[in-house]
Amino acid sequence: MDQSQRPKGILHSLGEEIIRIITPVSICMFLVVILVSILDADSSSSPSFTTIATIAYDETTSDTEWDKFKGALLNSLVFVTVVTLVTFLLVLLFYFRCTGFLKYYMGFSAFLVLGFMGGEIALFLIQVFNFAIDCFTYVLLLFNFTIVGVLAVFMSKIPIFLTQSYMVIIGVLTAYWFTMLPEWTTWVLLVAMALYDLAAVLLPVGPLRLLVELAISRDEDIPALVYEARPIIDHGNTTIVQRRVWREPVNPESHIESSQNEVSIANVEQGQGDELRAPLMEPLGENMVLEGIGLGASGAIKLGLGDFIFYSVLVGRAAMYDFMTVYACYLAIIAGLGITLILLALYQKALPALPVSVLLGVLFYVLTRVFLEEFIVQCSSNLLMF
Repeated sequence: MDQSQRPKGILHSLGEEIIRIITPVSICMFLVVILVSILDADSSSSPSFTTIATIAYDETTSDTEWDKFKGALLNSLVFVTVVTLVTFLLVLLFYFRCTGFLKYYMGFSAFLVLGFMGGEIALFLIQVFNFAIDCFTYVLLLFNFTIVGVLAVFMSKIPIFLTQSYMVIIGVLTAYWFTMLPEWTTWVLLVAMALYDLAAVLLPVGPLRLLVELAISRDEDIPALVYEARPIIDHGNTTIVQRRVWREPVNPESHIESSQNEVSIANVEQGQGDELRAPLMEPLGENMVLEGIGLGASGAIKLGLGDFIFYSVLVGRAAMYDFMTVYACYLAIIAGLGITLILLALYQKALPALPVSVLLGVLFYVLTRVFLEEFIVQCSSNLLMF
């Protein structure tokens, strides 16, 4: 086999892969920061509501810091408990092959996010910018936007760029609503979800790991929201579009052979789109939103939409303070994602993508507010340049 046609391993194309996964993550975080900057200034665009993340404790400004911290811990405990129970329920449904139900449930969830969350955020923006639009046109545009989004997420023959775009949009809409949670609850919840992701993916009895192992044993597709960093593989003139398939990881000796087999299979079945071949090792997260990063035998890196959401929540909350904190948190998240990608390249198995990035992001948020901001202020007030 010619060296120029030999498939490259993940280490050879790690730079390209990092760019391909960092770009949509950065776009998602940027859009959330923009929404927070625009809508947070308008108090009428920040409604008060009760969610599963605030059902145990509702933070008020009159509470002490200690009370807020204890309440935030209680809220996070309830939220993580519910997520764990729901994930185990999904494992049970998948075990009994209720895949059709899960697919319809995910379609309905995407419809709610795009139609209701997206619709309300659109109303906020219309009010802020005083955009003139009649109710009929608004409903028609929103309905078409939502239906196309649901089809783009769950139809295999939709152009991949459209699918990727809607994945980012769903992440932006969900993340913005999470930024409306009380401050203490938001930060404690981020840390709690990072720890949950770590345990759920790596522990032998973790619900995400059980779901992955069950899917691998059956070699079945699971309806899930996942962003594909490199879904198209080009070997010469052969283009293979592969998505959302679960299979056991290949060893280094058989990697080239399996890639050649995929090319020959694609030549026979090209245009049918009824069978997906590229392996994927990824954990599932809350409400079937993937939380984790995986590597297929083709070298494609796939990042769960849950990671998009919580990354964006972190920078969105930082945007409520100042943009210097946003820059620090963004760089910390990207650095954590890069570390996770390097670990993925070394171990080539499913890894939780939240822990490193979220913990670094929270750490840099605290350091920026406590130390860096004071340092910058003192330098500016004393006309010091550096």
